[in-house]
Amino acid sequence: MLGTDIAIDLGTSAVKIYLDGKGIILNEPAIVAVNVETDEVVATGKEAYAMVGRTSDKIDVCHPLCNGVISNFDMAQYLISTYLKKISNSKVFMPRVVVSVPCQITEVEKRAVVDAISAAGVRKICLIEEPVAAALGAGVDISTPHGTLVVDIGGGTTDMAVLSLSGIAISRSVKIAGNVFDEAIIKYIRKKYNLIIGQRMAEEAKKAIGCVYPRKDLSNHRVKGRNAMTGLPQWADISCDEMLEALIEPAVQIVRMIQEMLEKTAPELMGDVYTDGIILTGGSAQIYGIDTLISKKVKMPVNIATDSEICVALGAGKAIKFIDDMENKGYGVLNPLSAAY
Repeated sequence: MLGTDIAIDLGTSAVKIYLDGKGIILNEPAIVAVNVETDEVVATGKEAYAMVGRTSDKIDVCHPLCNGVISNFDMAQYLISTYLKKISNSKVFMPRVVVSVPCQITEVEKRAVVDAISAAGVRKICLIEEPVAAALGAGVDISTPHGTLVVDIGGGTTDMAVLSLSGIAISRSVKIAGNVFDEAIIKYIRKKYNLIIGQRMAEEAKKAIGCVYPRKDLSNHRVKGRNAMTGLPQWADISCDEMLEALIEPAVQIVRMIQEMLEKTAPELMGDVYTDGIILTGGSAQIYGIDTLISKKVKMPVNIATDSEICVALGAGKAIKFIDDMENKGYGVLNPLSAAY
């Protein structure tokens, strides 16, 4: 294990770690449960996820990452060190790390990511932008002078970029993704049924029957929660048409962002993108009909990448071999990594 290079996909909803030569060896929710009285961490990852919405006053379940960036530094640092300890048995585990970050984050936000990871005892940190990692993970050769449009719909942000020659020609990042879809479901059910449901219930409903384009066959899903008027337990059977009504607005906002980016894309790259179509990655790319909706609105083919959920982690893993090039900049080597610390 000594000196093995790793790649980390620091997502809003999950942290994935890729080990060079082994593939993805850890995929855990980015959640920490803390005892409020003693400030001690009770659980992380899957155990903490099981506590969401089900805790007593003593325990606070927090998400250290919000909208793709670190919102609680200490907890993020703890989470990263815990996961790194999980995968290494040795005391002198000093890897070099490739980390994925959203494409339009500030220097301060980048620094927070670097500091949180370096505290875990890491020799060198290289950053890679999420659309670049997603394209690499989807098996696209981005080193050629050919335009490729990748849209990565994650948990906290949707990152989109036109890539060419291992770099980003034009990019956009919008804070509308999986979590916003969950919130839209919660609001819709409260408004229509006077029923208050939790985030986990909304997420289950989204995975079961969520759609942003009419489904051919109707299906229902039962959601349980509390009546807003009486405070008593209540349930409702919601159909996929109602889900469509709840989710269409955030989905259309993502489409508008893609259209706006395409308007500003260079004509030559636009020609390439039109021929190849758009590549969709990220966990929320699996919502039914999102590819059809984008395809209808932007008038070009849309393909969902295989293993779309882990594309960014796989791509960051593939970029490990470029770490050495960051040190000795060889002539003619195009590097997908954006910065080294």
